[in-house]
Amino acid sequence: MGGEVSGRTFTREDRQRYREKVHRSLDALATMLAQNSFSFPRQQMGLEIELNLVDDEMRPAMANAEVLEKIDDPSFTLELGQQNLELNVPPRALAGDEVLGLEHELRESLNAADAKAGDAGARLVMIGVLPTLRHEHFDARWISRGPRYALLNDQILAARGEETVLQVEGTPMPGRRRPERLRSYAETILPEAACTSVQLHLQVAPEDFADHWNAAQCLAGVQVAIGANSPFLLGKALWHETRIPLFLQATDTRPDELKNQGVRPRVWFGERWITSIFDLFEENARYFPALLPETGDEDPLEVLAAGGAPRLAELRLHNGTVWRWNRPVYDVVDGVPHLRVENRVLPAGPTVVDTLANAAFFYGAQRALVSQDRPLWSQMSFQAAEENLYTGARHGMHAQLYWPDIGWVPSDELVLRLLLPMAHEGLRDCGVSDAARERYLGVIEQRCLARCTGASWQRDTVALLQERGADRDTALTGMVKRYVELMHTGEPVHTWPIG
Repeated sequence: MGGEVSGRTFTREDRQRYREKVHRSLDALATMLAQNSFSFPRQQMGLEIELNLVDDEMRPAMANAEVLEKIDDPSFTLELGQQNLELNVPPRALAGDEVLGLEHELRESLNAADAKAGDAGARLVMIGVLPTLRHEHFDARWISRGPRYALLNDQILAARGEETVLQVEGTPMPGRRRPERLRSYAETILPEAACTSVQLHLQVAPEDFADHWNAAQCLAGVQVAIGANSPFLLGKALWHETRIPLFLQATDTRPDELKNQGVRPRVWFGERWITSIFDLFEENARYFPALLPETGDEDPLEVLAAGGAPRLAELRLHNGTVWRWNRPVYDVVDGVPHLRVENRVLPAGPTVVDTLANAAFFYGAQRALVSQDRPLWSQMSFQAAEENLYTGARHGMHAQLYWPDIGWVPSDELVLRLLLPMAHEGLRDCGVSDAARERYLGVIEQRCLARCTGASWQRDTVALLQERGADRDTALTGMVKRYVELMHTGEPVHTWPIG
């Protein structure tokens, strides 16, 4: 959920000063883009994985501070809910066998962390939405320690002026004709903590950022359709990737009246193709009031004039409170600035190999789209790309997605016929080794042939347990227990047996 802030009350003067600093940061960014002040020695990827903690009964284990202390590894950090942790993977080159090495490192790191979490009576789970979460887990006492989380909760609720409304209509379970519906309320933003994701980062040159972001937007619906892993919330079978509507609703600062006026949500797909990264930062400043208006002492224009790299702290803090599904990132490492695309649409899990397969597909297909002579986004409306995101999230592998020159096509067929060969080509262009390319894209191919995602496995398993006489709560608990067992085998989800 971003960097830390002080836990104080903000004044009107704070907000005015913050707005001024954001606009000075925009001026500095515009100058840096014009002067080509950014580092881009090679294409690097990064990865963040959000995790759930469960107890022996597969219920949320509200113990992240204790578990973090036992893990004692700076790669792991707290997240919003006390049942959450995040693993931050250091950036590395995309080329060669780096992904194969990363798979080994992730397995070792997560296994070691899981063993240490066991000392606190908890286990780690990679899953998009933990199915055993209940309404009582959204109580304010379960917000993680640290002023940022409590302050962000207070600011969002104050901006909306009323409770969080969770309202989702699902897709029918296997063997059922009628969809299930959720309508619930929460007095905190903790439903957002139910949304555990994988965030993929790619460092790009400034002149290439717009094409990479536009390509990522085109791919978002496909990503969630073939990678869905979040079908249950508060005991209900909802979308295959319920994270998508849940994240929007949990952090929404708009009451109904502002929604009716067309005010933009802070969890946002966007509304147009872009020509520069500046477009996104400028939109964030234009459309969204500050949630955490904390200012620093840096004058970015003075730092830039002196030959330094400004940190643009206010602009980055503001950017961290606008949750685009593909987010622009400005960062400074060892005094050198760079730009990244942060892809945020994917759920966590089910396994390390599934996670890296999803990453390989994204990076490869993105590269192929960027390399085309005629950009896909010149042939496809932005609204069609957005509709694909929600259709893919709702129906998973059964989604019918729109694609130029093809029309409406099942997501698995789109991947197998068109996007998977493009992903192979894109990874070759990135210098990824044949062994890595074939391993991870082979997982995507077999997943699509089996039409089995983490979400469909969860739904089929719960349906089978209920057919055998279990009630929904018992079926969900049994499914999560089996999920954890299979997750630790490391085998991709399309090979998991049902039941």
